[in-house]
Amino acid sequence: MAIVLIGALLIVAGVVYMAGAALWRGRLSDPAPARAAPDRSTPNLATPGPTLEPRRRGLGFLGLSQNWPGLLMMAVGFILLLSVVVL
Repeated sequence: MAIVLIGALLIVAGVVYMAGAALWRGRLSDPAPARAAPDRSTPNLATPGPTLEPRRRGLGFLGLSQNWPGLLMMAVGFILLLSVVVL
């Protein structure tokens, strides 16, 4: 029973970690950081002013390099849950 609880806790902790990490990186409606090339012209797709739709930020916050601790926690929790089912 303890293995099931630890596995479920690790899965939930991984999801919370990944959601928190995406929120801590900054507001989603702010433009992308200054590392983008300034000479590239990007279309102005969003309306001006504060909005929830991002202007230039892509899906970089979903990358593996930023979320590997959360994915690792979820994988270990999943393996623990599978080990109880197989046994």
